[in-house]
Amino acid sequence: MIKSTILHSPTLESVIMVEKTIQKYSQECGKYQLWKKLPKKMMYQTFQVILDYLEQSGKIMIDTEGCIIWTYDPEGIKKILTKGVRLR
Repeated sequence: MIKSTILHSPTLESVIMVEKTIQKYSQECGKYQLWKKLPKKMMYQTFQVILDYLEQSGKIMIDTEGCIIWTYDPEGIKKILTKGVRLR
């Protein structure tokens, strides 16, 4: 098991900023391009940590071409549940 050192842990403000940027540019660009579109500068390593967290939590997916896609949709889930659809 390889252990990596995180130089700067992301703040909640940073995570939210990345989430909003991904929502705005979903399916339009890859990691580096998205990092450049952030409204405030952040270390690329910190950005990578946030992307890893968002991917592991199921909020984003990264396709085979490296394009980042926002997948989290709580409103859509609420609509499904209010229609009486039962999930496994």
